[in-house]
Amino acid sequence: MEQLASDLLRRKGLRSTAQRRAVLTALQGHPHSTAADLETRIGTDRAEAGGLSRQGLYNVLEDLTRAQLVRCIEPAGSPARYELRVGDNHHHLVCRRCGLIEDVDCSVGVAPCLTPDEDRGFAVDEAEITWWGLCAQCLQATAQE
Repeated sequence: MEQLASDLLRRKGLRSTAQRRAVLTALQGHPHSTAADLETRIGTDRAEAGGLSRQGLYNVLEDLTRAQLVRCIEPAGSPARYELRVGDNHHHLVCRRCGLIEDVDCSVGVAPCLTPDEDRGFAVDEAEITWWGLCAQCLQATAQE
């Protein structure tokens, strides 16, 4: 993954630093991670991550988000979450009880999958949709209460 991370960074015109590679690697297989999740995951390899501090982590996340290598989502009542799945117009399901977040592909397939009644002069290129409810486990637990 480290070589892939390095290649991705260079393609986006970013320097391939140990900190940026560590964050991209920590996100691999862990979608919807918070900064705290990433800090914990990277914490065991802090030396390999170039001594990444908490502020450094936030700076890296901002750089990666701006370069569209990482997507930041901010469900209401939840800290910002980060994922590697970018540019594919997907949406999210969020469980109100346990906070589980699942990706949902857009049924239309092209961005934006919704258009506003009035665009007010905006060139709309993306729609962000979050559905809220109970995941299957929480729904089953609620039924048993």
